[in-house]
Amino acid sequence: MNDGKEERRTLLLVDDEPVNLQVLRHGLQAQYRLLFAKDGPTALAVAQRERPDLILLDVMLPGMSGHEVCETLKRGSDTHAIPVIYVTALGQAEDELRGLELGAVDYIAKPFDLSVVRARIRTHLSLVRAEELLETSLRLVRALGAAAEYRDNGTGRHVVRMSHYSWRLACEAGYSEDAARELQNAAVMHDVGKIGIPDAVLLKPGRLDAMEQTIMRRHAEIGARIIGEHSSSLLSLAAEIALRHHEKWDGSGYPDGLAGEAIPRAARVIAVVDVFDALTSSRPYKPAWSVEEAVAHIRQESGRHFDPALVDAFLRCLPDILEFRARWSDEPEASASDAMP
Repeated sequence: MNDGKEERRTLLLVDDEPVNLQVLRHGLQAQYRLLFAKDGPTALAVAQRERPDLILLDVMLPGMSGHEVCETLKRGSDTHAIPVIYVTALGQAEDELRGLELGAVDYIAKPFDLSVVRARIRTHLSLVRAEELLETSLRLVRALGAAAEYRDNGTGRHVVRMSHYSWRLACEAGYSEDAARELQNAAVMHDVGKIGIPDAVLLKPGRLDAMEQTIMRRHAEIGARIIGEHSSSLLSLAAEIALRHHEKWDGSGYPDGLAGEAIPRAARVIAVVDVFDALTSSRPYKPAWSVEEAVAHIRQESGRHFDPALVDAFLRCLPDILEFRARWSDEPEASASDAMP
């Protein structure tokens, strides 16, 4: 039962000098759960068994050096993400550089000030917590995006393909790697508003009439409301995409008839790849178009539905798009759950 108290984070202290371990123990035991090791093999065994939140590691250990310990930790699938802070008497700049190159997150020279050690530990544990929260957020984003897609076509693979297409097109269009990855993660939420569309409209096997089309178009605004307003750049981007991915370059789209560069760039990217995947996928109301037919349509709609510069970029990276399409087809053996970005 949760009593409202946060569980103490676990530190592994690795040093062959008992005096150093004693000093660290007295300075840290009130705040953290502590584990100890006096040599490399023991440190690796404890790290593998206990998965500490952070490791304070001496370099000059008997037999197996701290550098070797760090290298081994960073190669391990279960231990590579554990932050390592060197605490060592090797204080030259080249020593620090080597430690950081091996994967350590920080370097503290002996003799150390306990207040400095505590501050560095707090900083790096805060970064770990931030990464954990981001990963949790991403999992929730992916789950909600997949839930909407399962309602629509029962496979969930459209959002998988879409996310990879959007990443590749964004890279081709000049996005930074970080921005392209954020777009990839936000893309899975583009149709989340379909959760709010009645089954009679969403799952209708034939063409929608005028009233049904009006109802279906509401999914853009519903999606933006579901995601809401957030300080998170990822969720803000997802809401923007959900609202604007059906706007068209010539102003004939919805919900607000935005045109040209008034349409957010991310939504323009999603518009291209969303239409391509929709055309090349079979649905109850239509057979799949061939790749050639879909590409011809994308070309034809350049400057009308789509941003011409993004159409050109799409055509340049089409071989990679087709590779993603083949990898995550709608065939039963393809796995959507393992393919999310």
